[in-house]
Amino acid sequence: MISANDLRKGVTFVYDNDVYQIVDFQHVKPGKGAAFVRAKIRSVMNGGAKDVTFNPNEKFEQAVISTKEMSYLYNDGQLYYFMDPETFEQIGIEYEAVKDAIIYVKENEPVQIKFYEGKPFQIEAPNFVELKVEETEPAIKGDTATNVTKPATVETGAVIQVPVFVNEGDVIKIDTRTGDYLSRV
Repeated sequence: MISANDLRKGVTFVYDNDVYQIVDFQHVKPGKGAAFVRAKIRSVMNGGAKDVTFNPNEKFEQAVISTKEMSYLYNDGQLYYFMDPETFEQIGIEYEAVKDAIIYVKENEPVQIKFYEGKPFQIEAPNFVELKVEETEPAIKGDTATNVTKPATVETGAVIQVPVFVNEGDVIKIDTRTGDYLSRV
């Protein structure tokens, strides 16, 4: 069991017959009245988020989340398929569970898949990836102002804001946690 006072960002727990993860939290101690915990929580199974307030004495069952590294294989239009490199077992995961990370993952690349009671609910791409720019506008001569960016479509289909000097065919490094351009490779 975990108390509301022990809630921190990233902690998973069972609440209202669903499994939630803390996205953000704040311990509030008002001048009058009892202290409480205000939190933004996200359902790990369906992705829905909500703001809740807890009494610091409330107790919750901590959810056990397992993580496994698997390789992304392909997508058949409905499911995204991943393979365990040790057992060669394949699993299909719906788009809703992979939508945030799959735009940075090429085929045969490793990803971390999170499971709750054997059911996959989220994937995490590597923190940094190197992808080839497939399409972008050419730089305009004389446009050298600082922090000028343009959209670029990379080989996975993601659209990233890049500096004007990046051209089609360049390989760029991207931070998948924020979706930001880091450098040319």
